[in-house]
Amino acid sequence: MLPLLADRFNTLRYEEGTVVLLDRRVYPFRREYVRCRTVEEVAQAIEHMVVQGGPPLAYAAGLGLVLAAEEVAEKPVAQQREHLRAAAQRLLRTRPTADDLFQVVPTALAVGEAALHRGEPAARAILDYVNQEIERGNRVAEACGRHAADLIRDGERILTHCIPGAALCWMLYVATQEQGKHVELWPTETRPYLQGARLTAACGQEAGVPVTLLTDGMVAHAMSEGHITVYITAADRIALDGHVANKVGTLQNALVAHHFGIPYYVLGYDGPDPNTRTGQDITIETRAPEEVFHCRGAEGTVRVAVPGIKAYYPAFDITPPHLIEAIVTDKGVYPPRLIARYLEERKK
Repeated sequence: MLPLLADRFNTLRYEEGTVVLLDRRVYPFRREYVRCRTVEEVAQAIEHMVVQGGPPLAYAAGLGLVLAAEEVAEKPVAQQREHLRAAAQRLLRTRPTADDLFQVVPTALAVGEAALHRGEPAARAILDYVNQEIERGNRVAEACGRHAADLIRDGERILTHCIPGAALCWMLYVATQEQGKHVELWPTETRPYLQGARLTAACGQEAGVPVTLLTDGMVAHAMSEGHITVYITAADRIALDGHVANKVGTLQNALVAHHFGIPYYVLGYDGPDPNTRTGQDITIETRAPEEVFHCRGAEGTVRVAVPGIKAYYPAFDITPPHLIEAIVTDKGVYPPRLIARYLEERKK
């Protein structure tokens, strides 16, 4: 059985003037959906981590633009266009690191403006585009997961960090159910939102894979004792020179894996961002430091820090290409420093 998160339509959709989002802050303990009826509600859902992961948050933002188009559907075309542009700018300000947002939202805006130019409803055109992107994204995730499964050996013990998403679900499914391999999943808890302890662990359970949870500080020791044989994460953004941005903590795990000779594979989905030349061009999101004072448990947020202290919360870090064995995409497997070749393959 494929995990719930393997299909993005299970977690986000548009319903009659409402964007419906699986609340990843409480899943899998509770399967609750947040219903957003305005652009601002969608933007805040993205900022407040209701929806997480590069492609899902981009799709949610695209659906938010549908709401914007509906809000002014009866207004003059010039006013509709102005409203759509303002809404797009608000949605683009939500999360600066993942590149999918900066591809989906501008294209959705262009699609909506083109529809207005033709005298057609912008909302319908934008919704059709976003749904097509979700379908394409699902195909990309499956293809990426299948290529990754071919790299996984029987008996592999896989360290992950944060939530590698739909491609991980497909990798586990293909490796175990189709290829008959026995693998184990070792996710880090991933403070402060505990994506690994909740989302990744749930994906492993749903795929029928044994799961062993690590706190974020246990990775080096686990590797030193031989518990880990391969390290796999996703990427929120991949630069053309092979640098990879992912959830903060990815870099330190990659350094330890390199020290112990453990390969690190990146699930790169649909490849590098063509507009990001080097790792230095990646903007790292710095979230509210107050979030570090808390840990998200099964029943909500629990404060774990004493009052009167400071905190620092960069949400992502950047791993250089020499620490990465390969980047796995829907088109195949690439050495990190040659990942730019993916863009040529995609044109074929």
